[in-house]
Amino acid sequence: MKRLLRLLQWLLKAAVFFTLFAFALNNQQETRVNFFFGTFWSAPTVLVVLSAFSLGVVVGVLGMVPRWWRHRHAMRLNSATNAESKPAPETSHGT
Repeated sequence: MKRLLRLLQWLLKAAVFFTLFAFALNNQQETRVNFFFGTFWSAPTVLVVLSAFSLGVVVGVLGMVPRWWRHRHAMRLNSATNAESKPAPETSHGT
């Protein structure tokens, strides 16, 4: 059963790869992205889409960083409070 799931997982990854590869091959025409003040950037369509996706991932991760920091800080405070409130376990010395 485990081998079947690995095979299905590998087939899904291969399907996604070949779909994206076909997308890249079909979108090689030149695209012009216009910015402010008359500046522009010309690049293949697949590069423009990949750049927009990458920029979105970076903005999303940077938007989540403050929340992650607050969560880690709260977890540290919580674990420090729990460690202080628990008494040390008593050990017998076999006497």
